[in-house]
Amino acid sequence: MTTSLDIKKIGVIGAGQMGNGVAQVAAAAGYEVIMMDQIEDALTGAMATIDKNLGRMVKKEKISEAEKGDIIDRIQISSKTTDLADCDLVVEAATENEEIKHIIFKDLEKVLKEDAIIASNTSSISITRLASKTTRPDKFIGMHFMNPVPIMKLVEIIRGIATSDKTYEIIKEVSEKMGKVVATSNDVPGF
Repeated sequence: MTTSLDIKKIGVIGAGQMGNGVAQVAAAAGYEVIMMDQIEDALTGAMATIDKNLGRMVKKEKISEAEKGDIIDRIQISSKTTDLADCDLVVEAATENEEIKHIIFKDLEKVLKEDAIIASNTSSISITRLASKTTRPDKFIGMHFMNPVPIMKLVEIIRGIATSDKTYEIIKEVSEKMGKVVATSNDVPGF
């Protein structure tokens, strides 16, 4: 049975503004991260953004140059869903298009291990509806980060109708380890 302590590797799907922010805060919290995007230039740009963000933190003396290097070293990039196979948690941060998200989850489930959790960073699509398109609605949850992710402290956790208590507790603890303040929202339009 998975616990928050078992979460070691986090996949992030989408290397845009939200995805690279999630990758940065996850790596800063000590997690191994694989940031996946089908567009290679998006991955390169995301790593440049993370490097720049962490560079500002070094200048402000919030982290050391060595800590910056450690955070960057914990982030791998990939354009293949298969590279997410050994992730304990995958946070989907793709465009706000339900059909695209369904395709992502279908592809993801072909490779994910059985006890892995899927979280969606959606800001408006029903978690219950997204989860219903998977084979693991009990291990599916909304994890809506506020933008910009490295600065904003709030993360909204949204349970679908089938989300298990265990999944909720794990995601709450992971969010807190990332330095976030958790707000639990109902699965209603706009959360």
